[in-house]
Amino acid sequence: MEEAELCFPQVNTSCRKTSRPHLEATVTLSVLSCITMLTMVLNLLVITSISHFRQLHTTTNFVLLSLAVADFIVGLVPMPAEIIVYRGCWILGDIMCVVYDFSSFLAVSASVGNMVLISVDRYIAICDPMFYSTKVTVKRVQLCICLCWIFSAVHSSWMLRDSLKQPGRYISCYGECASVVNYIDGAVDLVVTFLGPFLVIIVLYMRVFVVAVTQARAMRSQTAADTLQRSKPITAKKSEMKAARTLGIVVVAFIVCSCPYYCFTVAAENNLVGASSGTIELWLMYFNSCLNPVIYVFFYPWFRKAIKHIVTLQILKPGSSEANIV
Repeated sequence: MEEAELCFPQVNTSCRKTSRPHLEATVTLSVLSCITMLTMVLNLLVITSISHFRQLHTTTNFVLLSLAVADFIVGLVPMPAEIIVYRGCWILGDIMCVVYDFSSFLAVSASVGNMVLISVDRYIAICDPMFYSTKVTVKRVQLCICLCWIFSAVHSSWMLRDSLKQPGRYISCYGECASVVNYIDGAVDLVVTFLGPFLVIIVLYMRVFVVAVTQARAMRSQTAADTLQRSKPITAKKSEMKAARTLGIVVVAFIVCSCPYYCFTVAAENNLVGASSGTIELWLMYFNSCLNPVIYVFFYPWFRKAIKHIVTLQILKPGSSEANIV
């Protein structure tokens, strides 16, 4: 074994470096670095916008804030760590390897939980608008968000309990970052963070879609104009319908980006594919964290206004939190 092929030439148990064509490695690292920076910057803008401007302190936006925090964590830890892994040698030590694995599990679990909360929020807003303000209160939403993060932390700790007790127990050579999840835990994780939540999301949004289509047809009907006028208090507002469509796009994007990774996980558990060949699927799931703020830019005028206030440093002015954003 030549010294040039080792991650740490001075260590006999060092891992081998991953050899890739120089052009391919340069282009790939540049693209991944740009995605990582965009993920952190865009989600930081979402966090700053919702936290700073008082007009944006709504129940729905608090869930979006929680989702942005999870996405920011993805850009802060798992993405840079995956770039290091792509370079072929883990240079940050066993403790940081555990931090990387834990933050990855935590962010993904919290994202799934927030997607469920978004679906429940839109379901009540569209299907039961008359009681939305009484059922969905700020305190209840904040409690649900806290429970979501607590559950995600407990779930991540359980999945990585062996690595947390003894960091580096699964590495085969020095310069590697590895964790092992047994078959039963993997199956539970699949149900808890994929099959169960996604089934709930799909059922709720199918109901929202049916109600939205029914209301749209009723609004187009001239013969039902008087009836619609009388039933206005129990009909979902146009703004709520638009929010449901936007958040529906967010949910669909999350499902599309996550499905390949979970399908790969199932295939790897059954030895249908190599366990080390899921880099593209993993980055596709991480890319969703960059995609969410982009969706907000296109569909939320308040987010574009908030970005303008932040970029031009108007948020530093006294009373800027009371600015008219919506």
